[in-house]
Amino acid sequence: MFYFFKLAAIGIVTVPAALATTLFGLFDPYGKRVYGISRFWSWAILRIVGAPLKVHGLHHLSPKQPYIFMVNHQSNIDIPVLLHGLPAFQLRWIAKKELLWVPFFGWAMWAAKHIAVDRSDRSDALAVLAKARRQIDQGISIVVFPEGTRSSDGRLLPFKRGGFLLAVKTKMPIVPVTINGSGRILPKGDWRIRRGEIEVTVGNPINMENYRPGTIRQLAAEVYGRVAQQLWSTPQTATVQAGPGGPAVAARASIENRTL
Repeated sequence: MFYFFKLAAIGIVTVPAALATTLFGLFDPYGKRVYGISRFWSWAILRIVGAPLKVHGLHHLSPKQPYIFMVNHQSNIDIPVLLHGLPAFQLRWIAKKELLWVPFFGWAMWAAKHIAVDRSDRSDALAVLAKARRQIDQGISIVVFPEGTRSSDGRLLPFKRGGFLLAVKTKMPIVPVTINGSGRILPKGDWRIRRGEIEVTVGNPINMENYRPGTIRQLAAEVYGRVAQQLWSTPQTATVQAGPGGPAVAARASIENRTL
């Protein structure tokens, strides 16, 4: 019964927020004006869930600089976590196109100008790149979950290449971000929402000056290693940290060739 009341409260907050975003987003070409609705929604969700947030490393970032945030993905609650945890930035997600069909949430995602990608169409990557460039030109930061899906056990899944190609093409710095605790609060495949603390660790930005399309595997391995280093202890984390040559070398085998 307790879980039911939490879900009901989330619905009560989400439906009007999504409808307002959808309505006003029609007149907002980059989603900047309706972003405040998303921020309020994220704050309300975390309060309802009972998930206090600790954020480390914001001093690494300049609020005037757009970034590409590369984040591990453990739970559906990761989205409000990032919206609330990175308050100085306008954030837009690169997400699978199927999410646009989710009632209310998908409509708001479309109206807020998040970037949807058709994973079944490899040529769609060019359209995604063009959309992301337009957002970045407006000072908007892009969020990529390079695993492409949520991890069911907290382990870091193989990274896909698409977000790294975007960073190399746009020359936007990549910021590795590690979320801990969200998978315990709302695990993949479970609807029961638990209380608990969530910790977000923001790493040093990685400049793209020395990277090009031919070095994407090296770049992805570097980001993989930095994200893995900050994960709360799992067997895989220990392997990555202790691998010969450092975390980036140990992580090289965990880079997929698929795009997004």
